[in-house]
Amino acid sequence: MTERISPQQAWDQLIEGNGRFVSNTPRHPNQDLERRNLLEHGQRPTAVLFGCGDSRVASEIIFDQGLGDLFVVRTAGHIIDDAVLGSIEFGVELLDVPLIVILGHQSCGAIAAGIAAAESGEMPPGYVRDIAVQVMPSVARAHAAGDASPAAVGALHVRATADLLFERSRICHDAVERGDLAIVGATYALHDGKASALTATPAVRTGGTD
Repeated sequence: MTERISPQQAWDQLIEGNGRFVSNTPRHPNQDLERRNLLEHGQRPTAVLFGCGDSRVASEIIFDQGLGDLFVVRTAGHIIDDAVLGSIEFGVELLDVPLIVILGHQSCGAIAAGIAAAESGEMPPGYVRDIAVQVMPSVARAHAAGDASPAAVGALHVRATADLLFERSRICHDAVERGDLAIVGATYALHDGKASALTATPAVRTGGTD
């Protein structure tokens, strides 16, 4: 298996892959027989990708990655629960990944559900309600800031998810504090395929975060 890389190197690899995807020059790496055979003996992914379950945002494709490159966790609206925390901590503690990327995206249905519920007072049916409820605090913050557009709510929700992960997971918190792990919040644009950073912990320089 490959040697452990730094959080910065892991982020740079993803952005380089996304650049290839955007320019329609993907390499489709690590998808051959040799790679499949190698992975029989274990895995060493370079990042945990925690994103929305939206079918238009397939992580390995938009970052031009292959088998064994990403440890992917997805829920509608990248909503965190105990199983999600355990899955992400599995990647950090047992697979020793140096990077977590939380990926929101343009035209997210979960964001739309949260906005609609906040504005109408009517909750969606079934367990979709839980998704809307967890998005609604970001809707409230967006209103307070004077911009409650879906893009603004989505960006705030990505930042809130990154903050929540850092606060709730002692494993992730301690790894970030040691400089062994970075958490990057990013968003994906459906119209051009570009992933852009919104926020990041100190171990990564993204060129566009606060």
